[in-house]
Amino acid sequence: MDPNQAPVENYANPKTCLFHVLFKGAALAFYILSALFFNSFVIIFVVTVLLAALDFWVVKNVSGRILVGLRWWNEIDDLGESVWKFESLDQESLARMNKKDSWLFWWTLYLAAAAWLVLGIFSLIRFQADYLLVVGVCLSLNVANIIGFTKCKKDAKKQFQQFASQTIASRFQSTVQSAFTLV
Repeated sequence: MDPNQAPVENYANPKTCLFHVLFKGAALAFYILSALFFNSFVIIFVVTVLLAALDFWVVKNVSGRILVGLRWWNEIDDLGESVWKFESLDQESLARMNKKDSWLFWWTLYLAAAAWLVLGIFSLIRFQADYLLVVGVCLSLNVANIIGFTKCKKDAKKQFQQFASQTIASRFQSTVQSAFTLV
């Protein structure tokens, strides 16, 4: 091994990465291969949607928090309005997140949605409205996570920028105040 070669970064959370990919792959694989083993649309629908729902939950509540340090949820306030809530680690902790974990999280999130979209196009071309329903449910769960985590990531950046500008402003203000108190 070459001593000048940079060490290869491994996954910091391999079990979380496994389950992040496992449920996505299981839902897609079951949907694609189920026609070979089952004649019942109901079984295909229920199992595929169940696997997609498990994937949604794991991504939203476990792997998003562990792999990228983000969490989101949606609440209905007293006026009946939908309110998005976001949580993220502080910027220092986010900067220390494992790059491979983050890369796997974002790429599998987008690739799974693309795969469901392609499967939806195939169902549309073959005039299979019932299977298009399955794909629609799975795609909507995937897109909900994409939107939630993308908004959460933007919110975390915005909070960091606000914190940085407030810190700079308060430092400047204290420096100016101390300069005038000396005079």
